[in-house]
Amino acid sequence: GAPTISIFQRPPGVIPPGGSTTICCICQCSNGRLVMYKGSHRVPTLEQSGGRAEFSISNATYEDRGRYICHYLERDTVLARSTELEVFVEELRLPRPNLSVLPGHEVAAGAEVIFRCITTQPSTGCFLYLEGQIRAQLFPREQGNHNFSLVQKGDSGRYSCQCFTVNASREWSAVSNTLDLVVR
Repeated sequence: GAPTISIFQRPPGVIPPGGSTTICCICQCSNGRLVMYKGSHRVPTLEQSGGRAEFSISNATYEDRGRYICHYLERDTVLARSTELEVFVEELRLPRPNLSVLPGHEVAAGAEVIFRCITTQPSTGCFLYLEGQIRAQLFPREQGNHNFSLVQKGDSGRYSCQCFTVNASREWSAVSNTLDLVVR
């Protein structure tokens, strides 16, 4: 079968103008190459060893926002494509939330873990990010915490959260502190 390519932002989240992030593509590929596009424009990437391509955005502007995708090529044939990663550049006007985890930073597989993203702002929604994943999880509306009932080995990693107001003009917070979760 064709190889799968994952694409993600490191660190994740909405970037402020002037901020920075790196868009990473990783492929379990043999001997081809990874090419990154933003829309129909090719983006100059830094090739890392072992099927990685990275594009660093520093001093971000609104021009950097958009949809990024990676293609895996052997000779000139596209054998695989990543999903699209949408990159957002917005002013971050809300204060940085605080992320905490219960019962702690190290848990046994199968234990319940509760992430709590604490914000002073009323009526906000918050996203939980896991570095390396393209999908963010939305915290439930009622309370500022996100419950995982089961924890598997694959849930280990670096977490952060980011909040937004849910009124007409969506305003974003800075990204929280990061937490490293280890699932034993």
